[in-house]
Amino acid sequence: MTQTEREQRIHLAACYRVLAHLGVEDLTYNHLSLRVKDEPDTMLIKQGTEMFCEVTASSLRKYRFDGTPMDGGPPLVGGSLVIHAGILQARPDINAVFHTHTPANMGVASQKHGLLMINQHAVKFYKRLAYHDFGGYEFNMSQRAPLLASLGTHRVALLRNHGALVCGRTLQEALVDHNYLEMACRGQIAALAGGAQVYLIPDEVAEFGASQINVEDPAASGAKDWAACLRLAYRLDPGFAN
Repeated sequence: MTQTEREQRIHLAACYRVLAHLGVEDLTYNHLSLRVKDEPDTMLIKQGTEMFCEVTASSLRKYRFDGTPMDGGPPLVGGSLVIHAGILQARPDINAVFHTHTPANMGVASQKHGLLMINQHAVKFYKRLAYHDFGGYEFNMSQRAPLLASLGTHRVALLRNHGALVCGRTLQEALVDHNYLEMACRGQIAALAGGAQVYLIPDEVAEFGASQINVEDPAASGAKDWAACLRLAYRLDPGFAN
């Protein structure tokens, strides 16, 4: 492999380990994927039998977007093919795709009003969030087109009764945006849990807050926290980079 791909593998494996450490793990389900820079019609993704906390740079599998394995492994199937390969193939502006199920993002995705402007983490997604209705498990290719239509030009979506989808122009953008969304959802669940009245951020304030966050430069988006996340991954278990 090229040195670029080697570095990408290490960074993607680090993301899996960091999310596992933060409690984002659903046994062997869910995936984080990354377009290979040197071969833009291929992607890296974990094996379907691994938990996030087990992923290493060398255990990641490489696939073409039609599901053909590049390393002699089994063909790509299910959500990996429908969601990850589908988005990366259809959206050349996206290079990383995170799909997760957490109690918080499933909870907010199941609330009719969706994500509320109830905390400052939510403000980042003001008018930047898509929604997709649940149509069954993503086992069938017929479910790809409706998902892409729902996502539209957005990079972040809540999948109704299902979970979250966070896409990034860079890996660090996807990681940091996923953390923002997860914190926003946890905050919303906490605020609504007691049944008390809540104070929502006014639209004009949310719009101003969203304008304060630079989302135009993909190199800058998420860069502030990226080095710290890598340090965390190495502290947890440097073996992830093998």
